[in-house]
Amino acid sequence: MEKTNDFMKTGKVFPLLMSMSVPMMISMLIQSLYNIVDSIYVSRLGTDALTAVSLAYPLQNVVTSVAVGIGVGISSAIAIHLGAGRKERANQAATIGMALTVIHCILFVLLGIFVTRPFLAMFTKNDGIVDLACDYTYIVLCLSFGCLLQIAFEKIFQGIGEMKITMILLATGAIINIILDPIMIFGLLGCPAMGVKGAAYATVIGQITAFLLYIVVYKRRRFAVEIHPKYLKFEKSMILQIYSVGIPSSIMMTLPSILVSILNRILGGFSDVYVAVLGVYFKLQTFIYMPANGIVQGMRPLVGYNYGAGEKERVKSIIRYSLLSAGCIMLIGTVLSLAIPGQIFALFDAEESLLKAGILALRLISLGFLVSTIGVIYSGVFESLGEGKHSLLISLLRQFIITIPCAVALSAVWGPAGVWASFPIGEVCASVAALILLKRYQGGAYAPF
Repeated sequence: MEKTNDFMKTGKVFPLLMSMSVPMMISMLIQSLYNIVDSIYVSRLGTDALTAVSLAYPLQNVVTSVAVGIGVGISSAIAIHLGAGRKERANQAATIGMALTVIHCILFVLLGIFVTRPFLAMFTKNDGIVDLACDYTYIVLCLSFGCLLQIAFEKIFQGIGEMKITMILLATGAIINIILDPIMIFGLLGCPAMGVKGAAYATVIGQITAFLLYIVVYKRRRFAVEIHPKYLKFEKSMILQIYSVGIPSSIMMTLPSILVSILNRILGGFSDVYVAVLGVYFKLQTFIYMPANGIVQGMRPLVGYNYGAGEKERVKSIIRYSLLSAGCIMLIGTVLSLAIPGQIFALFDAEESLLKAGILALRLISLGFLVSTIGVIYSGVFESLGEGKHSLLISLLRQFIITIPCAVALSAVWGPAGVWASFPIGEVCASVAALILLKRYQGGAYAPF
């Protein structure tokens, strides 16, 4: 069992980092593809159906944010304890993490039953849309155990370096989802047509299937951690270790939604064109930040394991290679955004007004891509070290504390261009703060340069 994880301390850093990161990039790409396909199918039911599913998204996103956030906390604790040779503590982290996830499953059932309709009714007076949104939301919330438990297993496997397994099972769940969508929505192959309910059932079936496959895989092999009731001791220190990373990570996942909502209000005061530009930008930036986030996911267990093992120089080497790899991705994104912004926006059949506004926006925002490498990577580093509050501070600076006040102030002077300029300003401030935080952490023991 020890050999399962020894490679994280002995393998050559760059090939190891890539072997851990690339599967995560592929997984995220497949997940993004599913989201697009799902929206396409639902849109064929009409505008009301698409609106209903869109209204359900914030509640659905809460489930994902909690699942991923707590999963990152579990993964961080496992990697640190395994690296330090505390195998039983790693087993406790995995077991307690799963138990906490089961508690979250019960809470989301209650949320689905009591909060769904009052929440959705806040956003529209159209009873038909509310009914459709409730049909979808009741299912995805009350049956969210598949999503929560699947992601918990995913992060446990990532914590022990089993990235290929997580890639395959995540892809399997997404593909099942894509296959079932048209069958259950439109009533194909003898299945009754269920409309938006069909989309919801397809989603939870894909998630539950992936969760069950994780159990099968876990039972068929011996891994570096064991999930067993004998390790189920609700120790305050272990719960705090998981939540100290998990809660900040969950909050970080909700920040982009808050940022977009506030910036939309500012931009809407100038023209709806600029709101559309922001929407297109956030679709485009996925293809830049998604590979970088794949590197973060591959880096986390490596940093955590070697931190626990006391391998300071190896930790610094992993951080350096992560910065270099993500920096190359960001550099490519910057060059393309500055050189051919018109061609990029033309992919969205942009009208003349949208194209003109989009070119300026992309060129200004892209000035922050390269420097954002530091904020993105260092945020992941602090999660790996179990310092969730530092990671959250960096993310707040990137997407809230600096960006929003700057957008308000600069838009009063430069109009929409002031909003676009607030992005690179926020990235610079967050990166400076990240450098200072890691330099001060344990006397700069893990500062890579």
